[in-house]
Order: sequence, then structure tokens, then C-alpha cells
Amino acid sequence: MTELKADIVVLGAGMVGVGAALHLQKRGRDVVLIDRHDLAGEETSFGNAGIIECASVFPYMFPRDFSEILSYALNRKPHVRYRFVDLPDFLPWLVRHYLASSPKRALNSAHAELPLIRQSLLEHEALVAEAGIPDLLRKTGWLKVYRSESSLGKAAREAERAREYGVENEVIDAREITAREPHLTGEFAGAVYLPSPASVPDPGGLAKAYAALFGRRGGRFYVGDARTLEQIGRSWRVATLEGSISARDVVVAMGPWSEQVFAPLGYAIPLQVKRGYHVHVAPCGNAVMNGPVLDADLGYCLAPMNRGIRVTTGVEFAHRDAPPSPVQVDLALPRARKLFPLGKVIDARPWKGARPCLPDMLPVIGRAPRHPGLWFDFGHQHHGFTLGPVTGRLLAEMMTGETPFADTRPFAAERFG
Repeated sequence: MTELKADIVVLGAGMVGVGAALHLQKRGRDVVLIDRHDLAGEETSFGNAGIIECASVFPYMFPRDFSEILSYALNRKPHVRYRFVDLPDFLPWLVRHYLASSPKRALNSAHAELPLIRQSLLEHEALVAEAGIPDLLRKTGWLKVYRSESSLGKAAREAERAREYGVENEVIDAREITAREPHLTGEFAGAVYLPSPASVPDPGGLAKAYAALFGRRGGRFYVGDARTLEQIGRSWRVATLEGSISARDVVVAMGPWSEQVFAPLGYAIPLQVKRGYHVHVAPCGNAVMNGPVLDADLGYCLAPMNRGIRVTTGVEFAHRDAPPSPVQVDLALPRARKLFPLGKVIDARPWKGARPCLPDMLPVIGRAPRHPGLWFDFGHQHHGFTLGPVTGRLLAEMMTGETPFADTRPFAAERFG
């Protein structure tokens, strides 16, 4: 086969990789997207609540309250699940995550990510307009409901703190919950309503629409194996079904699989995964959900999708490729049926995915320290779907010599030594 050439190869066609490819392409680069699937958005970008979380200024950090930590450790919280036999494998990372979650370091992470969060919806809106897919982005906001006065009080304090950073929100009572979502039932202490975030009724479809835009603009998409990546002189080469492709620069944007590339090259980046599940359920009768609803105390989210109501779970600490164990789905479904009138389960089995996380809950974005032409864009924790386009812009600015719109230092790989 003939060797193909490009300016830049992007490994991974999820929301993060497609976002980077589009922004590099916009700056005149000949870009090739490579993925193990023949379609974009088939992994982590496919299975989420479909929320562009432009109001989530504080990353998900390790709790500091001892009683809360104990509840998680004993598997008593529906938000997090793990098998005790796996704990030794995850404990070193959890210790690093705990240390990175001190009040000072957590605030540093929040400040670092804040410019990205603030710009995230604007970047999506621009791509949605360019792709001509307005039906895939809905200005719904989202609702977080709380069942106890204590959890509502904590949420209200966090909402007040977020308002100091420009996040619009409203603490509402049970009557106002019903006014916003008439088909919800249950005993609620109250809720926090966030009007700014948008929702997407087909997350995987949005990634595919962005990839189609990339293709219409002359971008090439190939099925290939990123593990074949090798450095040849001043270039990088990777094998695809269409032949090998060489490029001066390569971007690793493979989410939870990124370690398959950076680890063999000698980088000890502490990437861990948090697995999650979802299943679609048909609403009963004429029941309608206007936007995503988080049942905060019970650890699951309901999101209206084109396919039905998507029931999404919290976090499962398990090895990335271990067999599925959808215990959280089994716990969430009966609780969800009490919250909203749900009928038949549509999916034959729950979907399983993995969120790529680093201890400080910040992605790695930028140049690899020891390999010219190698760039990183992964580890977006719970916000890859939200941040893909905006971190793609940041990376493209770095790669093309523009002045980055945000400080890039907190995202450097060098922070891990």
C-alpha cells in the first residue's frame, strides 16, 4: 500500500479528537482522524447525559468529610461502586486524588479550568451552526433535585459560591420543581436549577455530525490502530486499513485508551478511569421531561434523548476493559420509575463506558516533553463531551503558534514529573 501523508494525525475520534481536528483544520492544516471504529463518537462521547456543562466551574474532587468518605468506602453510596478485590489497584490513584482535592489545590484546578468551562457552550454553538444541526442542541438548562434538607443546604451553599464565579442558578422549592417538570413525583426538599447549560438529545450523533463537517471540509477519516504509532526521523507513522500515514505532528486524543500510546513512549501519566452505564427507557403515555434531571441524593440522572429517557449512573471504579457489572443500573431503575413514569426498557443491555481522569481533575493538553511533534489532549474527566471543542481550540492555538486564549501551564504533562 502507498504511504499517505498529512500535516497532523489525530488519534481518537471522540468529541475531544474531533474538536481538535476541526480547529486544526480551520487553521489551514491537512488533518487526518484515526479511530479503531469506522464512525466517530462510538465510545465515551456516546454514553453520557448529553449536557454541555458550562456551569460546572468546580471539578469533581475527592470528598473531605470523613463520614462521607466512610460511606463511599463501604459501598453505601449509590454514586460510587467498586469491588473490594480491586481496591489495591485503585488505592494509589485515589490517594493522589485525595491529596489533589485539598481546598487550595481544588480551587487551583477550578481556576485553571474556568476559562474553558465559560467558553465551552460558545464553541459548541459555533460548530452546531457550521454543521447545520440546530436540533441537536437544546437550551434546556438542567435540574438537580435533593431529597433531604441537609443535602439541599450543602447544594445551596455551593450554588451561592458558584454565583461568585458568574454561574447563574436558582434554588427552588418543591412547588417550583413541579412547575418546571410536571411529571416528576417524590418528596423533595428542593432543587438547584441551572439555566445556562444546553442538552443534546443524541450525544454520539453530535460527535458524528461534527466529524461529517470535518469530512465536508476536506478532512480524512481512517480506521487504524494507534498502538502502531512509531517515530521515523522527524515524522510519525501509524497504520490504517488504507495503508500507513505519516505526519510531522500527532495528537493523542484517545480518552481512556491514551495510555496505549503514551505509556510505551515512557510517560508515567497517572490516568485512571471511572466507568459508567446508561440504559434507555420509554416514557409512559404522554409523560414529558423538559430537560435533564439529576436525582442527587440517589446518584443517577435522567436525560431526555431521541431514543427515550436515558438513565445514567454514577461512577464505578473498575478496570477499563473488565466485563460489565451494571449493579448501579439495577439500583437506579426502580428509583427512576418512582421519580418519573417510565415504561419498557429499550436497550437489550446497558451501555458501558469509561471516563478518563487524572488526580487533579484537569486534562493534559499540550506538547509531549520528550518527543518533538507529539501532542496530548486527554483526561477530561466527566467533562470531555463539554470541553472537547474548546480544548481542541486551545491545542490548535498552541500547535499553530497563536496566543492561547487561556493559561496552558496547568494542563502541561510535566506537572506529573
